Amino acid sequence: MSYVQPTDFVTKMIDAGEAKVFMSTRDTLIRAFMAGAILALAAAFAVTINVQTGQPLAGAILFPVGFCLLYLMGFDLLTGVFTLVPLALIDKRPGVTVGGVLRNWGLVFAGNFAGALVVAAMMAIIFTFGFSVEPNEVGQKIGHIGEGRTLGYAAHGAAGMLTLFIRGVLCNWMVSTGVVAAMMSTSVSGKVIGMWMPIMLFFYMGFEHSIVNMFLFPSGLMLGGQFSIMDYFIWNEIPTVLGNLVGGLTFVGLTLYTTHARTGSKRAATVERMADAAGVPAE
Repeated sequence: MSYVQPTDFVTKMIDAGEAKVFMSTRDTLIRAFMAGAILALAAAFAVTINVQTGQPLAGAILFPVGFCLLYLMGFDLLTGVFTLVPLALIDKRPGVTVGGVLRNWGLVFAGNFAGALVVAAMMAIIFTFGFSVEPNEVGQKIGHIGEGRTLGYAAHGAAGMLTLFIRGVLCNWMVSTGVVAAMMSTSVSGKVIGMWMPIMLFFYMGFEHSIVNMFLFPSGLMLGGQFSIMDYFIWNEIPTVLGNLVGGLTFVGLTLYTTHARTGSKRAATVERMADAAGVPAE
């Protein structure tokens, strides 16, 4: 599997964050668009499996194929740049500024959303034969997902908003772990294995992923879901984005950075330990 030590892959994380800050607008948008589109296709694939087999675990097991493909092709998800890009700023890489970080996040959000929206429209056409008939079973399921994960949260008020936010935190804890896990190996098989496990976990547990939702909810609206665009943004996308930011940066980026790139000072050896090491009794 060609395992890479934590101190080395954390350096890769910082280098990757720096590279994304200075990437051209064109390349950032193209890579983000393709990432959003591929992940949207994977989400449609997983929902189709769930509906046709009645086994949610089957969809969760196979959903990570989209994440692995987009990562191996060098495309960017908002959830990943939330974790990697700030590390270049924290590490004080030359030329990296807060404005540069925010620029990257904004471009990746726009690109991801555009890619997911294009696939949402394509899949809606497929599910309805060009909007000439009612949605098929998979299309109806997607519409119901949109209702449950907007109005369902809204029905609980502040408690629903908190639950949504925490699901966003837990989601990017896992997704960003998948991003980092790919850096733990220099082989394709090792990268895929590392990515597969946390991505499968987040999908099966129903955590909230902002880019997956960029596909599910717009397509749900196209397929007759009984919720509004404002419901989608207020009761899902915005809190999910904030939760994803907190989860990826706090539980993955900063924890790995502080303990492997900026480790704490070593504890001083005690008299007893020094004596033991020297093989003499302590006075």
